[in-house]
Amino acid sequence: ESVAALSGQVALITGAGSGVGRATAALFAKEGAKIVVVDLDQAAGEKTVAQIHIDGGTALFQQADVAKSADAQRMIQRTIDTYGRLDILHNNAGVVAVKFLEDMSEEEWDWLMGVNLKAIFLAIKYAVPHMKALGSGCIINTGSTSSFEGQYMTPAYCASKGGVVQLSKTLALDYAQYKIRVNAVCPGTVDTPLVRHHLENSTDPVRAEAIEKQLIPLKRFLQPEEIAHAALYLASDQASGVTGSALVIDGGTLAGYVD
Repeated sequence: ESVAALSGQVALITGAGSGVGRATAALFAKEGAKIVVVDLDQAAGEKTVAQIHIDGGTALFQQADVAKSADAQRMIQRTIDTYGRLDILHNNAGVVAVKFLEDMSEEEWDWLMGVNLKAIFLAIKYAVPHMKALGSGCIINTGSTSSFEGQYMTPAYCASKGGVVQLSKTLALDYAQYKIRVNAVCPGTVDTPLVRHHLENSTDPVRAEAIEKQLIPLKRFLQPEEIAHAALYLASDQASGVTGSALVIDGGTLAGYVD
């Protein structure tokens, strides 16, 4: 009987109420971790927790607006108060705005940067002292293929995701001395509520989906579980030598063009 990969560890995952976050929370729990499910949407977060409990895992829900300092502090403190430690911090919450730069309000720009980038700064700021005390830690930040290439009509999103990878690399250097590993997981197009919402709001959803899939060499969207398994690898001892890395799971999109 093989030992679960994350046995005895505690993982906090933001944006765990749906999509990749939910799939990752479920997988980490199956692998023996106690999970702190963080989401702004209480019903969605509690659904993730309920599913983990049904599968025999351990989890609790903490509501938070990850872009707010007090909420970030509270979610980390609750983790320590409840489970006594924090081994894995997965900053996965993310939002997208589809519009040209000049059509964005300053408030929209700040909101997107707040969730996608500032939230990572806040969570790590409050988590790192506990990881230092532990003498180890693993931080996984969610980037995107947009961390490396531009994407039509999503200037703020691409800027934020480029920032996620650069921040992850720099923090990997800063925290290596404390045996805290910092990596980014960079998904391509994943079949999530966020992507579905995106497609359903286009002028011709069926055509939009066909075009989107045509751009992916594997000719399909990725499943949330495929990203979750990449995050599990980064969180596990098998990745003990991996830090400052950006792991791309994109069906071949960044490799080049395909007919």
